Amino acid sequence: MSHDHLPYRPAAGIMLLNAENKVFVGQRIDNKLEAWQMPQGGLDPDEAPEQAALRELEEETGIRPEHVEIIATAPEELLYDLPADMIPRLWKGQYRGQRQTWFLMRFTGTDADVHIDTAHPEFRAWKWAEPSELPDMIVPFKRTLYENVLRVFAHLI
Repeated sequence: MSHDHLPYRPAAGIMLLNAENKVFVGQRIDNKLEAWQMPQGGLDPDEAPEQAALRELEEETGIRPEHVEIIATAPEELLYDLPADMIPRLWKGQYRGQRQTWFLMRFTGTDADVHIDTAHPEFRAWKWAEPSELPDMIVPFKRTLYENVLRVFAHLI
């Protein structure tokens, strides 16, 4: 069955760089794969992508807005499609994937400012990764998305 008729869920993603230009990645609690991902999440109704990015970053990592600076915003939304078998299980089957506004941010805090043990934890582990490693660390269906994020921000990393 084709899911082409379904819309993409509006979302925001964050490529967070530390002082060494390494990228924050976390391992999701709800996934047993050895996959790592950058913080990201859906937009609430009437929420701007930048607001959503800062909210999701804090909800997922405990990193407060005063510990980041926005360096750049991707010039266009980046899309990814879910594998067909996942569509019914996520977001009540309403979306075929996500259309994300990506932000490149600089982390100005210290590792002590990272608290993944949030009210509703999403990550079971976190680390700083080399940008070039990102496409190999993510679940396979998001690999092209991560390659596109890297392409968009390459001149700034």
